[in-house]
Amino acid sequence: MIDATAERLTAAGLSATEAARKAALMARADRAVQAMSDTAALTRLAWFVPGRVEVLGKHTDYAGGRSLLMAVEQGICLVAAPRRDSTIRIRALDSDQEISFQLDACAEPVAGHWSNYPMTVARRIARNFPGACTGADIAFAGDLPVAAGMSSSSALVVAVFLALSQVNGLAERAEYRAEIHSAQDLGAYLGSLENGLTFGSLAGTSGVGTFGGSEDQTAILCCRPGMLSRYSFCPVRAEGEVPFPAGHTMVIGVSGITAEKAGAAREAYNSASLAARAVWERWRELTGRDDESLAAAATSAPDAPDRIRVMLGGAGPGSDAAANARLLDRFNQFYEESEVIIPRAADALRSGDLAAFAQLVERSHANAEVLLRNQVPETMWLVRAARALGAVAASAFGAGFGGSVWALVPTPSAAEFGAHWLERYQRAFPSRAPSAAVLATQAGPAALRV
Repeated sequence: MIDATAERLTAAGLSATEAARKAALMARADRAVQAMSDTAALTRLAWFVPGRVEVLGKHTDYAGGRSLLMAVEQGICLVAAPRRDSTIRIRALDSDQEISFQLDACAEPVAGHWSNYPMTVARRIARNFPGACTGADIAFAGDLPVAAGMSSSSALVVAVFLALSQVNGLAERAEYRAEIHSAQDLGAYLGSLENGLTFGSLAGTSGVGTFGGSEDQTAILCCRPGMLSRYSFCPVRAEGEVPFPAGHTMVIGVSGITAEKAGAAREAYNSASLAARAVWERWRELTGRDDESLAAAATSAPDAPDRIRVMLGGAGPGSDAAANARLLDRFNQFYEESEVIIPRAADALRSGDLAAFAQLVERSHANAEVLLRNQVPETMWLVRAARALGAVAASAFGAGFGGSVWALVPTPSAAEFGAHWLERYQRAFPSRAPSAAVLATQAGPAALRV
């Protein structure tokens, strides 16, 4: 089984080394499902679901902005077998934990625990697809760092949905066919599943507690090996691809500060989302326009960005100058990231101008520090150290307030770079040393059934 699985993963776009690792994880999950299930001998289903790196696109997607994305070669290997009842049993092999619940519209997920994600999936399926009642025995293992800003939670959401969708035949149902016509649509739907919003006729309910968009799910389902994909959101629109720089590797520095979307971290994440929404709502109130997102408002006319800045710079009676200044910073970060930096960065990569790309990445990260204010000393240090060690470009990514930093490095020096980067970081932040890590990846394939 392992050799055949590795061959399929290699054919899909994983490097031979990573395909062999995933095949071993898949075999482990397969053995676990066989031990759990009395139907496993009849039907077992398996998926590889990757994480993602947000190369550029800091807090842009939920406001209709752009992102430049890649799937990574690390991810979740999940095996499922349908049950004869509506029970869902899931074993997380890496943490040796098991949960069990019903495929039920009344399921009550527990915030702050990984079970929140599969239970939220099950509840939304039960509400959007009445009559779906086939449970599953599921086991998964992975090599994607948890709560490191690489979308481990969204990868779990996607993986569990794909399994439950398959065993319940959701893609054949009228409700599904009416709203979901492509992988992009599915990414948008799963984004709404996480944030709790309605998607077309598929009614929303409580999500996982974050006011995010569908960048992560889109990258996980739609990115292609060897490519960086550019998308805009609300709705999801593909805007093209550029090749991942030849002869280079993406080295990821994991800060060891969890980027979990729970507790204080969730509040910090949501504050950026709420600020973007506040700008959009004020624009709609003052102009009477019905633009569908902040991005649509900012591009509605050539002078729209300046009009928004004037609007936020107002100091009329009863206005809160500090709050207005914060919203102005948030708008300026959003607009420059989405409308200036990402298009120019894609052009620079397309023409092979890595120096220009690096300058744009540096602007993006500086805006995250100064305007978005979602960086911590550890991620700021990792960016500066990466550049000092010779990285072509480096930036923090994801929700912020912890997580990871990517560094684009010539492949021949990637291993040495990663070792030195980690060693210096652990010396600079000894309290983070036990949970800090580095990993290396090429641009990998999207989620795939094995």
